[in-house]
Amino acid sequence: MSLTSIDVSNAAKRIAPHIDHTNLFRSAPLSDRYGADILIKAEHQQRTGSFKVRGSANVVHALDEKTAELGVVTASSGNHGIGVATAAASRGITAKIFLPSNVSPAKLAHIDRLGGQAVLVDSTDAIDGEVAARELADSQGLRYISPYNDVLVAAGQGTIAMEILEDATGPIDAIVVAVGGGGMISGIATWVAAHSPTTMIVGASARNDRAMAASVEAGRVVVPESLPTFSDGTAGAIEDDSITFPICQNLVDQWVDITEAQMATAVTAMIDDHHQLVEGSAGVAIAGATAFAHANPGARVVAVSCGGNVASTALAEMIRTSRA
Repeated sequence: MSLTSIDVSNAAKRIAPHIDHTNLFRSAPLSDRYGADILIKAEHQQRTGSFKVRGSANVVHALDEKTAELGVVTASSGNHGIGVATAAASRGITAKIFLPSNVSPAKLAHIDRLGGQAVLVDSTDAIDGEVAARELADSQGLRYISPYNDVLVAAGQGTIAMEILEDATGPIDAIVVAVGGGGMISGIATWVAAHSPTTMIVGASARNDRAMAASVEAGRVVVPESLPTFSDGTAGAIEDDSITFPICQNLVDQWVDITEAQMATAVTAMIDDHHQLVEGSAGVAIAGATAFAHANPGARVVAVSCGGNVASTALAEMIRTSRA
């Protein structure tokens, strides 16, 4: 199935009661530091601490009653699971969530508090959880909610772009998005292509785990070697039939790799500059925005700060890394 701006518009109407319209603010410290106009889309202040509830709510609230009453199932590295558990709770249905063994304790605890049924998979690769979750969905007739490989999910994430263009005063040169499976950047790029075609879409990847960027480079879905990363929200391989792959091929204008040190510095800067807590994947986008600003002095660029669900241990390590 293809994704259109109409899908994003429909998603906005469907999920409006279940999400927050998050703040878009100018970072004066970053703007001064990099000689550009750098804005932050604060999805880390979303009611679940992450943008993921947008796509999850769009799926859950589009289900017919018969399907909904059976419950839903998903796989996640954490934030998507929180989003699905939140959306399921808002409709009073069950949600079973498959998670990698190295899931952030903070994210696991959040899912438990929401009433989600967490299932830990004996693997650190999110793709293994997706396989297990799909098998359960197929065997029990449940609606599987992909973290990214779903038109309704990507359309829900695309509502971020609607809000950015609505709230920004004046043109935007680029929107920088952290990329894992590509659901968020696909939705954002689809809306921007239709409503602000001169705005560049920049995909930012953790250098240690860059499945989508490597696949776009190869012209086909590949599974590159990966290393541990602070950006657990974007970690993992992508499915061969992912709807997001061709969208990323066609609509993402530029790709940038972010080191662990760069994302750690970005996370620490958000604390020092704005007293706001963000996670590693948000650091990827913010570091990508500063890199774009450095290469394009005077540009007006938006970083989508996608989440703030970070464990204290990971945060402490990022602070140590930023100061090394």
